[in-house]
Amino acid sequence: MTQNSQETVIGRITSVFGVKGWLKVYSYTDPKEGILNYRDWTLDLDGKRVPAKLEEGRRQGQGIVVRLKGIDDRDVALKYCGADVKVGTDELPDLPEGEFYWFQLEGLDVFTVEGACLGTVHHLIETGSNDVLVVHASAGSIDQRERLIPYLPDQVMREVDLAAARMVVDWDPEF
Repeated sequence: MTQNSQETVIGRITSVFGVKGWLKVYSYTDPKEGILNYRDWTLDLDGKRVPAKLEEGRRQGQGIVVRLKGIDDRDVALKYCGADVKVGTDELPDLPEGEFYWFQLEGLDVFTVEGACLGTVHHLIETGSNDVLVVHASAGSIDQRERLIPYLPDQVMREVDLAAARMVVDWDPEF
């Protein structure tokens, strides 16, 4: 990973597992085991960036457990709880046409098909049935409301233009 490449969060260290320095990780990848495909991690803990190397990992119940290089003691492992796990965006696999990573959608301006600005995508929520865009008001938006818009390609989502940092949705501004 180059020094100036962008990074994205792919998981979070939640707690220790056992006494030999293993850590429980909540994976944001789909499938959850996808986080194990990345060996070079950057841990973001309270604003500090710590390079880490994944030695091994596996599925454990509903979650993922990992062992990081140089961490072989529970007390040392405790220091990493709460850290976000980041990888360089250049390490992520290319997606098929029309599919996007969440980090690519965050920050896009959202417009209705009529051209009204609803705000900016702040983040997304996974609900089970479909993902939801959380749109916060912006300087150019029609009002100051937060909106929850279902991410449904070809139904609600009409256009995503990453180069122009905007998306068009078929959504009633009153909703």
